[in-house]
Amino acid sequence: MRQAKRSREEPLLKLLLIVNPSASAVSPRTRVVVNQVLSSRHEVRTVLTTGRYHASALARRGAEWADAVVALGGDGTLNEAANGLAASETALAALPGGSTNVFARMLGVPDDPMDAAEATLRALAEGRIRRVGLGAVNRRYFLLHVGLGFDAAVVERVERSGRLKRALNHALFIWSTFEVWLRHFDSSLPHFRLELPGGRSVIGGYFAVFLNSNPYTYLGRRPFDFAPEATLDGRLVMLSVRRFTAVNMIRLAFRALLDSDGLVGNPLVRHATDLREATMIGHRPVPVQVDGEFAGRYDSLKITHHPEVLRLVTPGD
Repeated sequence: MRQAKRSREEPLLKLLLIVNPSASAVSPRTRVVVNQVLSSRHEVRTVLTTGRYHASALARRGAEWADAVVALGGDGTLNEAANGLAASETALAALPGGSTNVFARMLGVPDDPMDAAEATLRALAEGRIRRVGLGAVNRRYFLLHVGLGFDAAVVERVERSGRLKRALNHALFIWSTFEVWLRHFDSSLPHFRLELPGGRSVIGGYFAVFLNSNPYTYLGRRPFDFAPEATLDGRLVMLSVRRFTAVNMIRLAFRALLDSDGLVGNPLVRHATDLREATMIGHRPVPVQVDGEFAGRYDSLKITHHPEVLRLVTPGD
């Protein structure tokens, strides 16, 4: 691996490297080498997370002195870092360290953490930092999406499997999807309704997702495209399944995998765009996932969009 030297004209930046040592692709060697790459040009302080939401606290403190926070971990680590940096002048850079790394891949960040660190250095040197919007659910920001109902129940089941998530990865998600469908999700009655701007209502909710970006996730190297129109520069996009049956869900899964237009225009889903806010009203406690992590069960939720609230390093631009 070749490390470029810092030019005399390039300013020395203060970087906080937040590492999730429990992330599936993060090893002690990985974090050492990433630190070496970043330190070849800038001043770097490295900290390790010790539990859930720790990255938010670390990023919030880093915003007081750092020019950028570099997060090495999965989408959950990035979500926490974004929550700590929102509305600050400190930028966020994403390094892939999880099993899927949806957000980093969407930004065009290389899959290898060391290559990603080099790409981040180039982006910082060239000033490729822009302000992007975030969604929020009950005041917790999200980069990718918030899921209500069935997909959140699957995420909850996966997280209960603990260490198997790191070992089995996508196979565990597929297995959990079938397990939740057959044994752990009541499809006999709707779980919620959605209230949208303009007096619009979406009733009969079993599974809905509010997207701040696309794709929804990846299966291997193939993206699940739900709504390509969902971007970090626009407002939220909502999709909700109309008829919650096994046949319809399989059809939608194949459409998301094979069609670059995603689920937009599909008669099996309800679709709304340019959303500044929405409200979920549960008919029972509804499972909720935020950026792929289970967030709990709620009787009601407020979902909002916040434009240009985060400074983001964009190596793929």
